[in-house]
Amino acid sequence: MDKPAGPTSHDVVARVRRVRGLRAVGHTGTLDPFATGLLVVLLGRATRLARFVEPLTKTYRATARLGVRTDTDDGTGQVTATVEPDRWPAEAAVRDALMSLTGEQTQVPPAFSAKRVAGRRSHQLARVGRAVALAPAQVTVHQVECLTWAPPWLEFRTTVGAGTYVRAMARDLGERLGLGGHLTALRRERIGPFTVDDAVPLDTLTPETPLISPRALLAHLPEVELSAAEARDVGHGRSVRRAEGTGLVRLVVAGELVAVGQAAADGWHPIVVLEGA
Repeated sequence: MDKPAGPTSHDVVARVRRVRGLRAVGHTGTLDPFATGLLVVLLGRATRLARFVEPLTKTYRATARLGVRTDTDDGTGQVTATVEPDRWPAEAAVRDALMSLTGEQTQVPPAFSAKRVAGRRSHQLARVGRAVALAPAQVTVHQVECLTWAPPWLEFRTTVGAGTYVRAMARDLGERLGLGGHLTALRRERIGPFTVDDAVPLDTLTPETPLISPRALLAHLPEVELSAAEARDVGHGRSVRRAEGTGLVRLVVAGELVAVGQAAADGWHPIVVLEGA
């Protein structure tokens, strides 16, 4: 789905449930209400595959406003500090600061986030005035590119690993430049091999909107073709006796995804079964 600004990711799921007439609907990778772009929505038994999509890298186009800090690290929060420098940093300095955000690093999640603290979402605690101290998390920023710098507005594109907050990147960039900053716009352009150009706008969703297959959803995983007998075994949770492999694979028969298998000493053990369960 191509999520517009305004609805939550849960709102998108609720809309899909109503339009498609299904209860089993989920999504991978939450987008904040102000954010737009690609949201992978899973239907029926495919909801079991969310864990294999969530680790995929994500690419965003973002706009930051430097010189203004907010309590949410985005434009929906309250302003906590403002800096008006005599001279804004040169573009080269901004690019260098952006590049310093790449690689593996620790990142403190925004106080208003979905991270859990003592069993509750941190944004729930923050909204009732309780101080939230979130532990830094290990994240990976694979790439970041400065698109335009027109002080105080910065537009950039970044590709990140799972669990990385682009809001926090805007905040941290502002701190490294001695200005503070927050995110004002965010659009997710890609999740793994999937791009927003191929997504369905929410207001065009119909019961006939075509779906991609579970097999295509997991195209980033290697594929093992099963015999009919092996497919029956997998449907009952039994392993496929093959040479030792590594990692995860799609277990497929007649072009259909039967299960996701995990390498075992004697072949492939099904860890999520879609057909025959």
